[in-house]
Amino acid sequence: MAKKAEKAPTEEVALDDDAPKKSKKKLILIILSVVLLGVLGAGGFFGYKWWMGRPAAQADNATEQKTEDGHDAKAAEGGEGGAKEEGAAGGHSGGELVSIPPLLVNLAEPQGRRYLKLALDIEVKDKLAADELNKNMSKVKDSLLLLLSSKTYDDLSTLESKILLKKEIVERLTLVMGEQKVLRVYITEIVIQ
Repeated sequence: MAKKAEKAPTEEVALDDDAPKKSKKKLILIILSVVLLGVLGAGGFFGYKWWMGRPAAQADNATEQKTEDGHDAKAAEGGEGGAKEEGAAGGHSGGELVSIPPLLVNLAEPQGRRYLKLALDIEVKDKLAADELNKNMSKVKDSLLLLLSSKTYDDLSTLESKILLKKEIVERLTLVMGEQKVLRVYITEIVIQ
């Protein structure tokens, strides 16, 4: 019986040795899981920063505005499209509207991940000026594309900056047309993304 008593404690000792090995394996597994989650979280954070460029609080992914001046339908027909009403209020006698199809350009951003889509209606003095603008459409588009591609998101994100852009467009078109034939510029579609 003494031999049986001696064997029993040996088996208990062997069972006690397995318990620390299992707990060490569990501890190592838990530590590796936590480290892996930390690495994945950090990778996701830096990946998000790299792809998005700016924090979401500063960058609105899509800014879209459309004018409510009612020029869209008649501008495509080349008519005056309500320009006389606005012209009378603004001190102008009104004029012809010429639609510029949407222009799509990359903005001058460091990472080059933003673009601008812009459609315009140009109000000119008379029918002759409208015809001249249509004849010079390639020059007009070239000038506008160069101007727009030099802008950054910050240059276009506020109302004041959009008003300044309209003035710059009038100046560019005046250079193309030669005289002061352009009365106003209406932004009919703008998307900054």
